[in-house]
Amino acid sequence: MSAPQPQKINYRQSRAELELTYADGTQVVLPAELLRVLSPSAEVQGHGQPVLQVEKKDVRIWKIEPVGRYALKLFFDDGHDSGLFSWDYLWHLAQNQTRLWQNYLDQLQAAGAQREPRLIPLAVDAGRKS
Repeated sequence: MSAPQPQKINYRQSRAELELTYADGTQVVLPAELLRVLSPSAEVQGHGQPVLQVEKKDVRIWKIEPVGRYALKLFFDDGHDSGLFSWDYLWHLAQNQTRLWQNYLDQLQAAGAQREPRLIPLAVDAGRKS
């Protein structure tokens, strides 16, 4: 049995969440960060060896394109745009979101990595006058 196709797709920019509404009224909210770190792309899933995505807490989706009648292509503001999110995969993420998210957090901790982006220090010339 395949997953249902959403009847309505809405991206809440202010909350960085993709909201999917299904014919039976079910609404699913998927954070952009979750979608980014669990992207179905080869870049993230690897070839049998997933690549842990770090420092993606503030990632946003800037563009969404339908792909036929079976998927969405999401464009993230960190430049990632190579995964096709099929209806089946989005439904899988929705149904398993809590477990998948906790697994991701556990992997980050085990790797000594973080969700927060690192700040890039600005070079300031203290002797320079304005």
